[in-house]
Amino acid sequence: MSHNNTVFSQLLKLVPRHEFESMSHDHHYGQKLRKMNRWSQFVALATAQLAGRHSLRDVVVNLSAQARHLYHLGCRKVSRSSLARINEQQPCTLYEALFTKLYARCQGLSPQHRFRFKNKLYSLDASLIDLSLKIFPWAHFAKGKAALKLHVGLDHQGHLPAFAAITHGHVSDLAIARSVAFPKGSIVTCDRGYLDYAWFKSLTEKGVYLVTRPKKDAVYRVMARRVVNKNQGITSDQTILFNGVKPQQMGMPLMRRIGYRDPETGKRYIFITNLFHLSARTIADIYKQRWQIELFFKWIKQNLKIKAFLGTSKNAVMTQIWIALCMMLLLAYIKFMAKLGQSLQQILRLLQLNLFMKRDLMALLRGDPPDTGKPTDTQQLVLL
Repeated sequence: MSHNNTVFSQLLKLVPRHEFESMSHDHHYGQKLRKMNRWSQFVALATAQLAGRHSLRDVVVNLSAQARHLYHLGCRKVSRSSLARINEQQPCTLYEALFTKLYARCQGLSPQHRFRFKNKLYSLDASLIDLSLKIFPWAHFAKGKAALKLHVGLDHQGHLPAFAAITHGHVSDLAIARSVAFPKGSIVTCDRGYLDYAWFKSLTEKGVYLVTRPKKDAVYRVMARRVVNKNQGITSDQTILFNGVKPQQMGMPLMRRIGYRDPETGKRYIFITNLFHLSARTIADIYKQRWQIELFFKWIKQNLKIKAFLGTSKNAVMTQIWIALCMMLLLAYIKFMAKLGQSLQQILRLLQLNLFMKRDLMALLRGDPPDTGKPTDTQQLVLL
């Protein structure tokens, strides 16, 4: 019978411990931690995410029941008071840095996007995380409401969150978009919430391409028209110049305006872009792929713990959200590593049921029967 550590222990080995300790030192506040360290905090909150624990007490009881496995996890004994204190006082920026490290590791295994072009493709969007105003008064958003906002740039190479930001609910999507340094040659698709001529011009000057939808009352002049293939749903393909007062003052470059009619619904769409070397149908398909970021928000809210929180302070809430994003990247990493075609939800369910079982992680994902250690009939014959 082969010996294996727990499934959870094998999963955590994907996080290099020496790198984690180095980042922990860089993102430490106050006096040296004595009773509980940041790795134990990570193990506890990762347990909450993967095992679906609902409170600090629930997390601590679950870990206490698995006390014999804590040594192999590199985890100290976790108490509720110590965990609550670290969640509140130690900077959540540690897990933001870990998120960046894990994304870099996933990139080496993630599959390419579905398009023929080699440019990086990103979808940009944000989603509100609703909070109770009575419990989280610091997150006041509107009358009787509290919320944080999760901003994400989704990399279509593996549908991974390439970058993320957690802000107060009233921070505009565009303010975060302006702060993101997209790689030169990449393509960014976003909805009307990011419409800003100055930002469009800035992206164009940096060699970044954009696909979005224009304002309904946009003023422009058609500079050139191209022949279109109406069998592909394309109704128009034009080169335009925005000739409103602001675009003219800032020297807005020429843009491309594409009309598209969805053959299934009959609905008409208008897209604008600074991409002139791809076909009009490809531009329409790029914008259609923006739906993947909506699916990302839906998945993470349904499957990870970012709606019920284990602490009430801003730092505790943001720590929990960052660890949820880190867990999503770990799940994606083992999905790419296994190459078996399971969805992230299937992998998460398998982990929930077998988190502290001593089984080989890859064998579990393959669906191999567990090794019971009992000899088979064939093995008995060999022994005889």
